[in-house]
Amino acid sequence: MSDLQQTPLYDLHLELGGKMVPFAGYSMPVQYPMGVMKEHLHTRNFAGLFDVSHMGQVILSGASWEAVATAFETLVPMDVLGLADGRQRYGLFTNDVGGIEDDLMFARRGNDLFVVVNAACKGADIARMKAALEPQVTVTAIDDRALIALQGPGAEAALATIDPTAANMRFMDFGALSLDGVEVWASRSGYTGEDGYEISVPADEAETVVRGLLAIEGVEPIGLGARDSLRLEAGLCLYGNDIDAQTNPVEASLNWAIQKIRRAGGAREGGYPGAQVVQAAFEDGVARKRVGLAPQGRAPMREGTQLYDAEDGGRLVGHVTSGSFGPTLGMPVAMGYVGAEYASVDTALWGEVRGKRLPVSVAKLPFVAANFKR
Repeated sequence: MSDLQQTPLYDLHLELGGKMVPFAGYSMPVQYPMGVMKEHLHTRNFAGLFDVSHMGQVILSGASWEAVATAFETLVPMDVLGLADGRQRYGLFTNDVGGIEDDLMFARRGNDLFVVVNAACKGADIARMKAALEPQVTVTAIDDRALIALQGPGAEAALATIDPTAANMRFMDFGALSLDGVEVWASRSGYTGEDGYEISVPADEAETVVRGLLAIEGVEPIGLGARDSLRLEAGLCLYGNDIDAQTNPVEASLNWAIQKIRRAGGAREGGYPGAQVVQAAFEDGVARKRVGLAPQGRAPMREGTQLYDAEDGGRLVGHVTSGSFGPTLGMPVAMGYVGAEYASVDTALWGEVRGKRLPVSVAKLPFVAANFKR
């Protein structure tokens, strides 16, 4: 643990009784005294506060918005140029074989682009952006800001007690708020499927801001354990588990993230790494698909569980990439990849758990409907 980096909120986590674990090179709270199950349910019903300062924050700036957006489109298959000021979008860095190098969020701040990337990938992502975009676009890694997420149906009311304008934000809006005199950058988004906000805070003000939020009735600190079960119920991918450098976005059922203007026939089709491979997947289909999985019984099917089409013998047809108990549903939930012919909802399969095959069926994603404010 001594070699791990610490976020600006590390001392507060210890004060709050956080159980610290290594994660992506950081010492992070996996849970607090409330425990993972109660933290999960509290976020679903009230408001949970997460420290996500291990994520990478980056600003891209250039001579004009057009220059920045056009350059960034050489790295991602998303419509960046069409993004309105004060709006955010989900994105993917792709590679030459059409695989996903990372998934990310990007928001327009005037003529600049604010990019948030995954902790485990941020060194490679920043290097990728610098190599591809500079000197025309300046890539600035931000190391003096924390990042927190306030999530749950009570998030709006809680944040609006400090800055009432937070209530006016729609899903994927991005802008500045003032929290007890501290200017923060906030997006109305998150990684739980619930309404909420992700908030970039100056590092030296982070503890003050977080203490102010935790003082509001209904807001509790939540660890990485509940963050993972919440995102799994919401059908959201975890990089390194559900998507990776060998995963085509179409296989991952992330078609929706690639706007028509960047697809074949669109005004700005292609032009990003692996574009031909991704476009071929749209046109010709793929051999496997990411699906939801509902194990029958109480035993979770964890990452790596092999999936078969018969109880005895049978064909290996896929594997689980994320699996856990879903506290909201009171049952195990999982995601994984199966052959395209097995991807229909309610398809009956078998997962091998400790040498025994147990029934599991393909399920519709998300397991818990999204509660975003549109």
